[in-house]
Amino acid sequence: MFIDTRQVEQGTVAESTVCIIGGGVAGITLAMELDKQGIDVVLLESGGFKPDDGTRDLYRGEDVGEWRYNFADGSRSRFLGGSSNCWGGWCRPLDAWDFEKRDWIAHSGWPFGLNELMPYYDRTHALLKLGPNNFDPDFWERSIGRPDVRRMPLVSGKVRDTISQFSPPARFGKMYREALEKSKRIRVYLYANATNIDTDHSAQTVSRIQIATLTGKYMEVKASHYVLATGGIENARLLLASNKVQASGLGNGNDLVGRFFMDHPRLLTGNIRFTKEWSRNKLSDVKYHYMNAAVAAHGTHVAHQFALTPEVLQQEEILNARVWFNSVFPGEGSEGAQALFRIKQALLQKDQQDWSLTRDILTMATHPMDTIGYGYTRLFQPRWMIQGVKFQLIVEPEPDPNSRVMLSPSQKDQLGMNRVRVDWRLTTKVQRTFDRTLQILADDMRRSGVAEVDLDPAVEGRKWPSDLEGTWHHMGTTRMHDSPRQGVVDRNCKVHGMSNLFVAGSSVFPTCGANFPTITLAALAFRLSEHLVQQVRRPAANLTMEAA
Repeated sequence: MFIDTRQVEQGTVAESTVCIIGGGVAGITLAMELDKQGIDVVLLESGGFKPDDGTRDLYRGEDVGEWRYNFADGSRSRFLGGSSNCWGGWCRPLDAWDFEKRDWIAHSGWPFGLNELMPYYDRTHALLKLGPNNFDPDFWERSIGRPDVRRMPLVSGKVRDTISQFSPPARFGKMYREALEKSKRIRVYLYANATNIDTDHSAQTVSRIQIATLTGKYMEVKASHYVLATGGIENARLLLASNKVQASGLGNGNDLVGRFFMDHPRLLTGNIRFTKEWSRNKLSDVKYHYMNAAVAAHGTHVAHQFALTPEVLQQEEILNARVWFNSVFPGEGSEGAQALFRIKQALLQKDQQDWSLTRDILTMATHPMDTIGYGYTRLFQPRWMIQGVKFQLIVEPEPDPNSRVMLSPSQKDQLGMNRVRVDWRLTTKVQRTFDRTLQILADDMRRSGVAEVDLDPAVEGRKWPSDLEGTWHHMGTTRMHDSPRQGVVDRNCKVHGMSNLFVAGSSVFPTCGANFPTITLAALAFRLSEHLVQQVRRPAANLTMEAA
């Protein structure tokens, strides 16, 4: 059932077995799984069923990194469904070596390997509305069966083919709204902003969550178990802000909360001139393989990316990366093309701040040549109109304790909470990974006779290009590790030193590979739900002993 917190009686105390803070992918998945096991849940959502400016403003803060980094407007959605509302739908599990300790990458390694998550990855396919749990390139190439959708015959053995699947994308606030509404065990409090996590005097056991609305209502939630699932930035923010007992914030005895902030950096670079045979291949070009019926089978849209083999990554001592092509169309980057792109995103029900159909139609009408050129090329794909092809790649960030989310010392939001201060940093190893990945792939394409390639100047040892951007995958700020000296949560996502506080979502990732995080955070949510069921059904005395 849904409850508008703005309408509850002042000072209301809601009680439940489990309290989940955050109504995004992780929070909704957890709530529905606990419901199946007969466990009652209070789910706290900061927004309502659609975006509003007041709630959106709570996400804003200070960017103090080396380059302009937008981590609020357009990159996160603070209403039911969370960031699934602005998600592109890309899905691929992490690679096996992403979980491993790699000697050349500081702070790498998960407490468990890929095999631990495989059963949960399988369950994510129904949740995210994906196809078969099969990411084998041979399988998808055969299933699609088109001459213009095929892999390139690269000869070096250093580059491998990888496949991603697309969720429709699943907008959790819409897709699972009815299930939440009909549940007799789940109470979803809308417009409920958690402002503090209260604990006992030792800060080992959570006693309640303090809630406030933007309209001035206050209430609290008491439960036996609590889960923080508000995203890679807000998870750290709320732990740091809950400092009434521990001055440095909850779970922060070793100054780790907020550190190791990660996002996947992305660049568009180089110039590719394909041979005639490969000039219209749709499989590896983002302009054609994103949600394209021609690149689909078994009712599922897919995409192809290149990656280096694990042997090459170790030999080169670099990070993981994914590369695809990006055709340049007439009108690319123009106001008309951008308006057309926003309309497509609206058809995919993607949250876009202040989007207006009328305004975009007027924009296209005032820029007809750019709009027609871009739209016609996108739709009919005439080879002669394509103005060039570039590489687009994202790189795994190296875990860096100096890349971090902090509390602003001066800025506060409307609820009186300190806003965030984000300092996103990238290491020289990330620069080297950009360079070597492209150099190895470009050389392979030349040797294989599929294209001539001109690369832009190397980025290592230079200032980052002005067009470097993130992919809005906020990760790592409450990282998982068996040791409290190296992680905020343990392998079961429980905050070290606390008996009943857990963290869900991509903030627990110790490393994040070069894959898209949603499918992995959903798999972790399934895994956490099983652990919570076990904890709920254990004698209460055992929980207190575990906090020590």
